[in-house]
Amino acid sequence: MTDFTTVQLEQDPRGFATLWLNRPEKNNAFNAQMIRELILALEAVAGDQTLRFLLLRGRGKHFSAGADLAWMQHSATLDYNANLADAHELAELMYSLHALQIPTLAVVQGAAFGGAVGLVSCCDMAVGADDALFSLSEVRIGLAPAVISPFVVQAIGERAARRYALTAERFDGNRARELGLLAEAYPAAELDTQAENWVSNLLLNSPQAMQASKDLLREVASGVLSPVLRRYTENAIARIRVSAEGQEGLNAFLNKRPPAWQEPQA
Repeated sequence: MTDFTTVQLEQDPRGFATLWLNRPEKNNAFNAQMIRELILALEAVAGDQTLRFLLLRGRGKHFSAGADLAWMQHSATLDYNANLADAHELAELMYSLHALQIPTLAVVQGAAFGGAVGLVSCCDMAVGADDALFSLSEVRIGLAPAVISPFVVQAIGERAARRYALTAERFDGNRARELGLLAEAYPAAELDTQAENWVSNLLLNSPQAMQASKDLLREVASGVLSPVLRRYTENAIARIRVSAEGQEGLNAFLNKRPPAWQEPQA
């Protein structure tokens, strides 16, 4: 797939992609180039109709240690408008990841600080090592987790977000699981094996149905019942039932055979 300097985008023949943060010598810290390349990589993923889901990972010891020191030093010299442009780029990354049509799974080891917590929060699901360390560390250096805050609040709730954004406390993978930031936390030595188990499970599912379910859950997320929402859900199930994959799935179930999307990928 597309060549980058700070990230890698790899396509698995089984029909999914892995987007790697690839600055292990800098602990995968963010800078302007990485943010731009992540945006471009997500555009490539969004445009590839063959992909069933996306994994987000970090090369080396850490998922991401947050903002790159040299980038922060440069940002300190910029005026308001230049900083606003930087913030727009970071927001574009977060919103693009959150809005991706296919399911997304973050796999976290080592440190996930600052904006990295935002990336994890933007994914539909996340798993990690039980000894991984998370921190909304911005207040320690006089900043605020502004752009990532809507996604963090959605992931862990307002009360917990207030605590960790105001204290900058570090918390481990087990606590992240308790908060809902991680779906599961595993011993570090088992993380790759467990991530592959998640991949195998996702590959059992209809790609179209997963996308439809993701769209559906966006619509019902507010929890507010209304006639409009009722009609949306009625139309959603009717559309998926008459779709090609819906018909294939129902026929496969009734005939006690695997559906076509579970067949070995070429």
